[in-house]
Amino acid sequence: MSENSIRIDRSHSEPPLVKGLPILGNTFQMAKDGGPGPFFYKCYREHGPIFRVKVLNQTYKVLAGPEAVEFMGSRDGKEKLRSKEFWQQMKDAYQAKYQLTAESGEIHAKLRAVMREGYSRKILVGKFDQFLQATDDMLMLDWKSGQSVPVVSGMQRLVTGQLGLFLTGRVPLNYVEDIRITIKTILNVLVTRQRPRILLYAPSYRRAFKRVRELGESMIEDYYANKGKKKEEDKNLIDDIMEEHERNSDLIPESDLILTLTGPYVAGLDTVANTTANLIYLVLKHPDVYKKIQQEVDTVFGKSKLDTACLKEMPTLSGAIMESLRMYPVTAAAMRSANTDFNFSGYEIKEGELLYMGITVPHLMQEFYPNPEKFDVERYDKGRGEHLKTNAFSPYGRGPHTCLGRSLADIQMLLSMARLFYRLDLELDPFDYELKINVAPTPGPERRFKVKVKRHRN
Repeated sequence: MSENSIRIDRSHSEPPLVKGLPILGNTFQMAKDGGPGPFFYKCYREHGPIFRVKVLNQTYKVLAGPEAVEFMGSRDGKEKLRSKEFWQQMKDAYQAKYQLTAESGEIHAKLRAVMREGYSRKILVGKFDQFLQATDDMLMLDWKSGQSVPVVSGMQRLVTGQLGLFLTGRVPLNYVEDIRITIKTILNVLVTRQRPRILLYAPSYRRAFKRVRELGESMIEDYYANKGKKKEEDKNLIDDIMEEHERNSDLIPESDLILTLTGPYVAGLDTVANTTANLIYLVLKHPDVYKKIQQEVDTVFGKSKLDTACLKEMPTLSGAIMESLRMYPVTAAAMRSANTDFNFSGYEIKEGELLYMGITVPHLMQEFYPNPEKFDVERYDKGRGEHLKTNAFSPYGRGPHTCLGRSLADIQMLLSMARLFYRLDLELDPFDYELKINVAPTPGPERRFKVKVKRHRN
């Protein structure tokens, strides 16, 4: 970050202002530093745990570092932070009353209780064979031998197929691009507010938004068509949501169904797909790690039966996933607003102020991770456990809004990547490719990132 890109406000009433102005194209000024995570880290080192950034015409305070992590996870933070303001315009776009990410207090707790089991890893336990078959089918369809594959879009299709099968009972691959355009536009314009509202009138967005609503409506129709026909153990997240809607329409009114039912696809496209795409890059950049992972997955899938115990037999792959989450967190900063006036690190925060919480700054700090720029899959081994240090690791957020599907995401990523590295022999395309990160609306690999499928190994 150049010295000219920083202007310090010397007033005593406000923290220093660090410019993070958007430039032409689909990126932030902060992309020059490798994404919002490294950008906030540099600002934290230079200005301390609170500073301001300006995006378009809006100024936000950023609370960053282990101080911000500690505050978010505390009872004090729970009482003084809320997320309503950032997500309200998205609710309005769907004409919804409630949305899980936007609510606080009792309503938020009740919505999480409804969706907790449907987002948990329990939905995969005992169904590994089905999950792996679905993964194999997608790899055969989209990752053909000799072809160059766009990794981000390839992983989005793979994740959508998996989530559809186990969370909703549908595999809506023909809606993937519509979901992507809709969530990208809404997050950019209405949530993170990095782009002007005129984008909401673009024909491509309006078509995509209509298609996502169509997907939600078809999911409601499917539920009623199959109502009473499922065994209890075969029910999924959609059944949980629809049954609660029928029991308690005050908590989940009809107006909220489209947004709530299509939510799993939105979440998977923006988190699991980007994290696994980052992982593929990191592994292929480190041939020694790649070789160890292949040895691990060959051993595991060489067994007659795969069970939960086998998941512990892939420490290198598990460590690589953790490093991907550390080095390239999808949620580099959580978005909150002040629920009341409070003081943070000597500065006053006013009720209603919009805040970014730089909770992944510790991911890049030497104090927690020696040589933090190094891809080291052994950081998480027993005896080191660098991520277990207080406030060191927050890839899924902190506090009451910690990602509800984090345990599912962990097992989904482990199984998906194990199967991909077992089935395919890959190389970067071009071989010397260096990863570039897009930061709007959330950080992830650029869509031009490709790998070549050299062959199908198994």
